[in-house]
Amino acid sequence: MRRLFLTGLALVLGGSFLAAFIQTDNGNIQVRDVRFVGSAGQTMSALLYLPPNATASSPQPGVLAIHGYINSRETQSGFAIELARRGMVVLALDQTGHGYSAPPAFLQGFGGPDGLRYLRSLPFVDKNRVALEGHSMGGWASLMAASAYPDDYETMVLAGSSTGTLGTAEGTTSYPRNLFLLFSQFDEFSALMWESEVPGDIVSTEKLKRLFGTDQDVVVGQMYGNIADGSARKLVMPGVTHPGDHHSVDAIGEVATWLQTTLKSDTPLKQDDQVWYLKELGTLLALLGLFVLVFPISKYLLTLRAFQDLNSAMPRANGIEGKGWYVAAVLTSLIPIATFFPLQTMGPLLVPPNAVWAQSITTGIVVWMVANGVITMLLFGLWIRFGQRRISHSAEWGLGGFDEAGQSFLMALLVVSALYILALGVHFFFLTDFRIWVVALKLMSRAQFFQAVFYAPFFCLFFIVLGISLHTQLRIRSASTISAMTTNSILLSLGFVILLGVQYIPLFLGGSLAISSQQLLTIVAFQFVPLMVLIACISTWCFYQTGSVYPGGFINGLLITWYVVAGQATQAVPFFS
Repeated sequence: MRRLFLTGLALVLGGSFLAAFIQTDNGNIQVRDVRFVGSAGQTMSALLYLPPNATASSPQPGVLAIHGYINSRETQSGFAIELARRGMVVLALDQTGHGYSAPPAFLQGFGGPDGLRYLRSLPFVDKNRVALEGHSMGGWASLMAASAYPDDYETMVLAGSSTGTLGTAEGTTSYPRNLFLLFSQFDEFSALMWESEVPGDIVSTEKLKRLFGTDQDVVVGQMYGNIADGSARKLVMPGVTHPGDHHSVDAIGEVATWLQTTLKSDTPLKQDDQVWYLKELGTLLALLGLFVLVFPISKYLLTLRAFQDLNSAMPRANGIEGKGWYVAAVLTSLIPIATFFPLQTMGPLLVPPNAVWAQSITTGIVVWMVANGVITMLLFGLWIRFGQRRISHSAEWGLGGFDEAGQSFLMALLVVSALYILALGVHFFFLTDFRIWVVALKLMSRAQFFQAVFYAPFFCLFFIVLGISLHTQLRIRSASTISAMTTNSILLSLGFVILLGVQYIPLFLGGSLAISSQQLLTIVAFQFVPLMVLIACISTWCFYQTGSVYPGGFINGLLITWYVVAGQATQAVPFFS
C-alpha cells in the first residue's frame, strides 16, 4: 500500500503541476483567484487570466467568459488559456449560485452584468476592446450583460446558446453586436435554443435567419454583415455535443480566431496553436491520483488501534447462484436507469429549493437514491423471506452494531478529510482542481459545505443499502477482491452506459435524443459512469478488508456528497451561507 500511496500522491502533485504550468503558459500568464462585490451586495467569484503584455500603461482586450448551468469558472479554462495566450485579459466568472459566487442562482442577470462591469474597471483592460463569451446559460448571462450595458462590449460569442431566451431581447442583425455563434452538430438543446428538434436543422429556423438577416438557410462558416458597423455574424458547427463545446480543439480554435480578429489582439496565434488540453490531462491525472489515495489511506487507518475492531473476517458467501444471479444482476443494473429521469425530475417538485436543501439537482439525486434504496431493500427482504434459508442474522449482511457503525463513520470522515486537505493544498499552490470534461471535484464554498451536511445522511444511507445488496445477494463465492471490484463496477455502471447509448445513438444518426425532454439529466448521467465504478471499487475493497458494509458506505457517502454538492447550482439562500 505504500507504493500505491506514493503513486497516488505523485499523480496528484505531478498532474496539478502540469495543469498549473499550462494554464500559466510556463509562468507568462498570471492566474488570480478574485472576489468582488456585485450590484446586490453579493460576493462574486472569478479566475482572472492576465497576459504579460496587459498593463495600466498598455491595456489589452478583455473577455468575460461565463460557464453554463451546473458548471463553474474552471469549465471555461480551455477558452481562457488560449485567449490569454493571444494577449487578452480573461475573467472566467462563477455565475450567481455557482462555484464560489453567492446564491441564489439565476438572479442578478446570472452575474453577467456585474462581471462585465468589474472587467471594465480593471486598469489593464482596454475598454474599447471588450468581448462577452458564454456557454449555454452563460450565453444568457452574456446577453443580460449586453442588455444592461449595450455600449460596453464590442463582440459576443454564444457557444451552445441562443438569443431570445429567459427574458433577453430577441436577436436581430444589430443585436448582439458582432455575434459569433458556436452550435455543435450534436447539441442536445437545439429545440430549446433554436426551436429545432434536430441540431443540424437550426440553419433553417426563422429565429436564426432573422438574426443573420437572410431569408435563405444560414450557411455554416460564412461571414454575414461586417465588423465595422457591429453587424457581423458567423455560425460554426463543430462535430461535438453540447458539453463538448468547451472540450473541443475546433470549437476553442474558432472562438480564439474570431476574438483575436474582432478585438484586434496584439499577439495573435494560429488557430491550431493550442495547449489547453494538456491542462485537462493534468487535472485528470490529479483526479485519478486523488481517488487512488482512498485505498492506502483507508488501509493505514485500519492498522491503528482505534479502528482495529473493524478488521473482521468476511461473512460467508451465501449469495444468489445460478440463473437467479443473472436476474438479480439485470435488476441491479436496470432499475436505477429506469427510474433515473422520472424520480430526478420529481425530486425538486416534491422538495423545492429551500434553506435546508437548496440545490434542485442534488435534491433530485437524493430522491432517486432514496427510492432506489427502498426498492433494493424490498427486493432484499423478499429474497430473505422466500429465496433462501441460510442467512439468519444481520451480521451476515455485513451489518454490525452501533459501535462498528460509529467507528466506520469516523474512519470515513478521516479519509475524506485527508483528501479535502490535499485539495486545499492543490488549490493554494497550483490554483487548480480535479476534473476531466463534465467530471469535476473541487473545494466547497461555505454555503456548499453546510449544504453537504444536510445532504450527506441520505447519500451515506443509500450506499450502505447498496453495499448490502452487492455483498450479500450478488457476492460470488471465492471471488478475489479484484474480481469482485470488476464485477460490481460493471453491475453499477452498465445501466448508465445503456441509457447513454439509447439517448445518443438517434442523435448521432442525425435525429435528436430518444427522450428529447431530458437533455440536462442525460448530460448529468455521463458522470455516473465513472462515479459508479469508483463507488463499486471503494465499497467492495472496504468490505473485503473489514467484512462490513459500513466503512465503504460512509466513505462513498461523504465523498459523493462532496462531489455532487460542490458541482451544483444553489437555487435558494441556505442556512449558514
